[in-house]
Amino acid sequence: MFENSLKTGLLMTGLVALFIAIGGLFGQEGALMGLILAGGMSFFSYWFSDKMVLSAYKGREVTENNDPRLYRMVRNLAQNAGLPMPKVYIIPEQQPNAFATGRNPQHAAVACTEGLLQIMNDQELAGVIAHELGHIKHRDILISTIAATFAGAISNIARFLPYSVGRSRRRNDNGGTAALAMLLSILAPIGALIIQMSISRKREFMADRAGAEFSGNPLYLRNALEKLETYSRGIHMRNQNPAYSHMFIVNPLAGLGGLANLFRTHPSTEERIRELEKLAKNKGY
Repeated sequence: MFENSLKTGLLMTGLVALFIAIGGLFGQEGALMGLILAGGMSFFSYWFSDKMVLSAYKGREVTENNDPRLYRMVRNLAQNAGLPMPKVYIIPEQQPNAFATGRNPQHAAVACTEGLLQIMNDQELAGVIAHELGHIKHRDILISTIAATFAGAISNIARFLPYSVGRSRRRNDNGGTAALAMLLSILAPIGALIIQMSISRKREFMADRAGAEFSGNPLYLRNALEKLETYSRGIHMRNQNPAYSHMFIVNPLAGLGGLANLFRTHPSTEERIRELEKLAKNKGY
């Protein structure tokens, strides 16, 4: 928990510094605006980014009455994990996938796509949900959601930065500033992807192990991952937002190929399956 808290602090400090640097291209007033914007985003990310992610994917909250299978499974697995009952959402996407979000275990949510519920048997679904509860248990969800919010903001700012500075250049004839802005517009999205990568890979293995423990059998998640890898490559997400890709149990952009796979935010599914098979063998399954 301390490691994730430290990472969260360093991530937010680094991103604040980046926003100030971008604002500094427009002078002292721009740097101040960058500081204010970053501070506002930090506040917003802590309190509301989970709602923003769920809204972006049109998440629909479910109860025991309208989806007893999913709700009861989450409740039973949360009890196994020693966690408070998270909110449960269904995402209207046919690609089978899932993610967890929130700022702490007391304010957490688990979201599953419609496709996931359709193709998974109860054991496989338990493995997937238990994996997401592992992220909640390890307090990965805050840093993951903050990274998603800032990655999206950085990408959007970088997209419009050359145009903004281009107008400033025409007024002030500052070629050096325009060149720096162009460089930042190229490097900033790459930096956002690197941030996502740095927090994703190790935590996926840890959540896999937790998922095996909470569901009672490593092979539940192993079988689920095998299905997820196959289906995710054949069924594309309608909402293809790279800023949120690291939050899902498998990369929702994996089937797109090309630049979408240039920076992987997840370890390979084959490697995760091997680790779960080793764990199952050690436990005698």
